Amino acid sequence: MQQTIKELPDLDRPREKLMAMGPEALSESELMALILGSGTQEMTAIDLARNILEHFRNSLFQLSRASLEDLCNIHGVGPAKASGLLAVFSLARRLASEEAMEQFTIHRPESAAPYLIQLLAGKSQEEFHILLLDTKNRLMRSSQISIGLLDRSHVHPREVFREALRYGTAKIILAHNHPSGDPSPSPQDIECTKNLIEAGEILGVKVVDHLIIGHKLAGDSRQYVSLRQLGLVDF
Repeated sequence: MQQTIKELPDLDRPREKLMAMGPEALSESELMALILGSGTQEMTAIDLARNILEHFRNSLFQLSRASLEDLCNIHGVGPAKASGLLAVFSLARRLASEEAMEQFTIHRPESAAPYLIQLLAGKSQEEFHILLLDTKNRLMRSSQISIGLLDRSHVHPREVFREALRYGTAKIILAHNHPSGDPSPSPQDIECTKNLIEAGEILGVKVVDHLIIGHKLAGDSRQYVSLRQLGLVDF
């Protein structure tokens, strides 16, 4: 007969273990069991958590990018448990973005890469963002401009520079992700960047770089590229 969590010794129960020793003492499956709240008739919450992790090859990164449908396809995971996991990972991403953003100074445009990687790596759709910089090159805020394929119809100068003018910044960094994982710029990426640089010159807002975020692929250590570094566009 399957042993329930209540039948385990106190320090083998996730909640009691956390209260006695802190969250750092718990394994990933034990932390997930607390989020799930319960298991099924056939398995405990810890066993269910282990099954979920194994489904995603024990990769928290892959699990964090799963959709509601992906999670609900796992035996024992319904909409409530799946929603709880999605909420936790969304909060974790927002926290990581806030920590990376908090009053850091961008000495070089590529200094923004760690923040943008936290924000965009692994996304299933292409998103276009801008970073607004103050006169001391500190990050003021970031704004999402569009979701979808990067082209002139999706990224209109009016939308991009509305935010810059609203907050009175004179410098912006463009950024978007490639869901394929390969950050190599496409001809459309380069053309769009040139158009936005020209529009910025008219409005008195300098575009200082365009970073494209991917994620690490086998045989390729790049997680992002800077169009300024590559020399593909005259900034």
